[in-house]
Amino acid sequence: MFRTAILAVALSLSVVPAVHAEPKADIVDTAVAAGSFKTLAKALTEAGLIETLKSKGPFTVFAPTDEAFAKLPKGTVDALLKDKMKLTAILTYHVVPGAVRAADAAKLTTAKTVNGQSIKISAKDGVVMINDAKVIQADIETANGVIHVIDKVILPR
Repeated sequence: MFRTAILAVALSLSVVPAVHAEPKADIVDTAVAAGSFKTLAKALTEAGLIETLKSKGPFTVFAPTDEAFAKLPKGTVDALLKDKMKLTAILTYHVVPGAVRAADAAKLTTAKTVNGQSIKISAKDGVVMINDAKVIQADIETANGVIHVIDKVILPR
């Protein structure tokens, strides 16, 4: 059920163009090329995480879109961009070590993030959730991992 839900989401929604050949771009370059992760890219730059996510990895990134960041209360993004420690904690909460593809995630209920806390993984009625964020596209392959697009910024405890 979980695997089917993830695959259905991956096939039904398109945020990043499908890549059929061996991925050449890393996580950062893939996200930037998609055009819908400008806020995430700016946040990664401010937090000093660009080089990390361009390194060998592999990493799994649950990437909030620009629309997801826009759902935060007014002024939150600007405040976070000025608070490197808090920003880093939030961004690393969106990253899991290793390349966790949809088929692998189907076997999990939680995953430990780079910031040390765990995220909850669930599926209900064909919708895959990471905490309270919906996966809107899964399994975007990159040269150093995988991206799963989410519709909300997830926050650590």
